[in-house]
Amino acid sequence: MRPRSLLAAATVATVLAAAGCSGTAKQADGTGAAYRLTDTTPAAGGDLDSFTWSLFGEPTTIDYAYSFDFPPNQILANVCESLLRWNPDLTTSPNLAASFANPTPTSWVYQIRPGVKFHDGSTLTADDVVASLRRNLDPEVGSVWGNQYRNVESIERTGPLEVTVTLQAPDATFNKYLAAGPGVVESAATLAKSGKEYGSPGTGVNCTGPFSFASWTSGQSLVLKRFDEYWNPQLKARSAQAKFVFLADPTTRVNAFRTGEVDGGWMVPAGAYAQLKDTPGGALYFGQNTTVATEVVNNLKGPLGDARVRQALLMAVDRKGIVKAGAGGVGEVANSLVTANNWNGAPGAAELIKALPEYPYDPAKAKALAAEAGVNGQKVVIATSPLDSQTTIITQAVAQAATAIGLKPEIDTIAADKYTALFTDPAAREGIDLFLTFWYTSITDPLDMYSSLRTGAFSNYGGWSDPKFDAAVDRAVGAYDPAAHAAATGEAQQIAMAQLPWLPLYTEPVSVFLGKRITGVKPSIAYLYYPWAAEIGAKG
Repeated sequence: MRPRSLLAAATVATVLAAAGCSGTAKQADGTGAAYRLTDTTPAAGGDLDSFTWSLFGEPTTIDYAYSFDFPPNQILANVCESLLRWNPDLTTSPNLAASFANPTPTSWVYQIRPGVKFHDGSTLTADDVVASLRRNLDPEVGSVWGNQYRNVESIERTGPLEVTVTLQAPDATFNKYLAAGPGVVESAATLAKSGKEYGSPGTGVNCTGPFSFASWTSGQSLVLKRFDEYWNPQLKARSAQAKFVFLADPTTRVNAFRTGEVDGGWMVPAGAYAQLKDTPGGALYFGQNTTVATEVVNNLKGPLGDARVRQALLMAVDRKGIVKAGAGGVGEVANSLVTANNWNGAPGAAELIKALPEYPYDPAKAKALAAEAGVNGQKVVIATSPLDSQTTIITQAVAQAATAIGLKPEIDTIAADKYTALFTDPAAREGIDLFLTFWYTSITDPLDMYSSLRTGAFSNYGGWSDPKFDAAVDRAVGAYDPAAHAAATGEAQQIAMAQLPWLPLYTEPVSVFLGKRITGVKPSIAYLYYPWAAEIGAKG
């Protein structure tokens, strides 16, 4: 949920996924660019000795308690498993928990799958589950998933293969989160032995997934190897090895795709869509996403503390132009902080989305609204990082919008590692009014996003607070009934989109490039928690 590497940009007249795609054709919002969503690429016809995958950045750790970003999560998804599984179609199913029950509004009981082996050969027990989940409650660990455990009272072993989680209050999202990072299970013995070195290059992890940790050469690559004792035959790895290489420069990544130096990668640089569509070296695919490109309003004590100024700024941003120039024409202007597929057919979802306020591009109207709010040359600092062209395009567009409504924007360019610190260290955010994120949800529920804006939430970076919003979020959290849950979530969404504590810019599909040797991937944002690499094999 922290920043992704914002990818190189260029205008693309027509972008279509390569031959063999299936799925839904989409028309980008006002850009004239088309793209097709693909549910699955052709199934593998054989096994592989190895494949090489590119990452735009190197993880700082693969400890699940701190894996909150694209690079570590897409590795960890193939090594560590959660009690439940988030599938590529954005549904949830049993995983290490063979079944679960909700006997009372404040209790969840999980039956642990028998006979599952950790990579060191030891057998999964209820004690391992308890130890793994309890780390998210430990203030000394400081798990990034602490907010998802805020309603948890206790986690106890209640049978040889049974774990019971008792809540302080009903929580309609808790069980859903156990299909993502909050539900990861590690060996209790490994956690105790590794201590603070757990998840580091020299220690790695010891989980139950289709791949095991093999090696990590800092600054270069991380290697996984197939785990032959993996419990699920449907997801047994087709490749004996998966090697992740760290390629921060987008041009280098694209050249590696085209030459076959790497076999594939998620999050393809947008400026390369056209050339990768036509390259004989592989195929480009697009899939379901839950990500919204968003400007976080970090300082509510300055001019952006007035909701009218935030509304004016959003109306002055040429979001269609950003999609066209910054996202290669593949995407849509966002009318919310979540994507439509986050609602996943929830009762009344269409009406809730339709009722949202709109902020069409209108610089003149925006300037008048800002003037009404007292804007008169005040400075705003917009943080950015020299990652790629897309970052520059978005930042410049927001700065131009700020100028258009009478503010004086100042762009603060900071190093990539320090930019990441904006999401974890309040001191790093001091003096910054706006910064960019690509925010994805980890469950198929809009409340995942909106609960992060509740008063006091870790990721409520600007400290925004609205009692009516908090009350709506609380009602949604406590509502197991789908209609009541959706209605309360919709109320919170309506308040957030009127007040705009964050400014939604656009959505874009997941992108993935597969070289000519490999196939089998299901393009979906679920790759952050689903063992996608296990399905990669040789073309038939």
